[in-house]
Amino acid sequence: MYYPDTVLILNITGTGEIQDLHDGFRMMQNFPNPVDDRTEIGLYVPERDRVCLTVTNVMGQRLIVSERTLDKEYHTFRFTPAGEKLYLLTARWKGTGRTVKILHMGPGTGRSCALEYMGCSHDDTPLKSSVATQEFLFSLGDELLYIGYGDTLQSGFRDAPETSRDYVFQFATKVPCPGLDSVSYEGQWYHTIQIFSQCWMKENLNAGMMIPSSQSQTNNDTIEKYCMANSAYYCDIVGGLYFWDEMMKYTNETGGQGICPEGWHIPRDLEWQILEGAVDSLYKIGDAEWAGNNWRGSNAGGNLKQKGTLYWVEPNTGATDAFGFTALPGGYFVQNEFWGIGYKAYFWSSQHIQKYYRDMDYDRTMINRNPGGGGAAFSVRCIKN
Repeated sequence: MYYPDTVLILNITGTGEIQDLHDGFRMMQNFPNPVDDRTEIGLYVPERDRVCLTVTNVMGQRLIVSERTLDKEYHTFRFTPAGEKLYLLTARWKGTGRTVKILHMGPGTGRSCALEYMGCSHDDTPLKSSVATQEFLFSLGDELLYIGYGDTLQSGFRDAPETSRDYVFQFATKVPCPGLDSVSYEGQWYHTIQIFSQCWMKENLNAGMMIPSSQSQTNNDTIEKYCMANSAYYCDIVGGLYFWDEMMKYTNETGGQGICPEGWHIPRDLEWQILEGAVDSLYKIGDAEWAGNNWRGSNAGGNLKQKGTLYWVEPNTGATDAFGFTALPGGYFVQNEFWGIGYKAYFWSSQHIQKYYRDMDYDRTMINRNPGGGGAAFSVRCIKN
């Protein structure tokens, strides 16, 4: 664990110097690794100077040599592989070298590999130490945001604690949730996907009885859904569409179970913000970017969308599905009409009053957040309690 990732308290006996690891030049392992079409590498430069980056293959042939002056900050590079199965990326700063191995699992291409500078993030995180650790005021049951750090990765979750407890941060992605590969609900199986400290259903919810677009969803004992074009075929692929009241089972409980299975709930707005920050390359968890409305972030939407154009309309800009969320374009239903199949993926949150929703588009890499979606029917993803 490196600064600023942990509080470290040392009881020292004897004499000697303690090295602050944050002062060192270091390069983080690329993510994802292995890589299909592109991957990102983090680099920390402790003092402004020239940095030389070299990409070689297993034969030692230099494929890329790049030099640039970098400030004292965390920097991000994006690497696009070509036909090799293994690459070595080496960074040198003031005579100090760091190397990572990049495994390529995708098909070989005729293009050349590429290394692109993505930008930097100012290191303004205060040093965590016993001196900086202090009490802060909150009432039992207040909602708190927890963030864990691992190199350039962030893992987070929300909680409203009323008693002391231990927390475990997950840094796994693209794997089923621990001990829970799938869930059977309403006669259908749903896979699970772990994205850092969040466990999501991998498919859009398709629970309930299909009703025609001419009929209203009502408060009864039956979950009612709309299927695009009034066809169950579309529900089987992209899930059902639900108005907010139907999704919440006509309650106003933020974070409530709604139409999700037992042990799961409709995601809160903050839980969506955590997911967005965890998968975006530039804006991390807790950044003020995610609290805004309209199109936000850099590439969170692209990293959550299903790759290719099997269900998305071309060009499906920036879609990598880098974390296994596999967002599908289920469209939406409003004023007795269906819209956006193949073009848009709308997802509900359970935030009462504001009724926030998320929108991912076929031609964008960002994610749209807006309130007031009560007049339309959207897709639903469940998140584990």
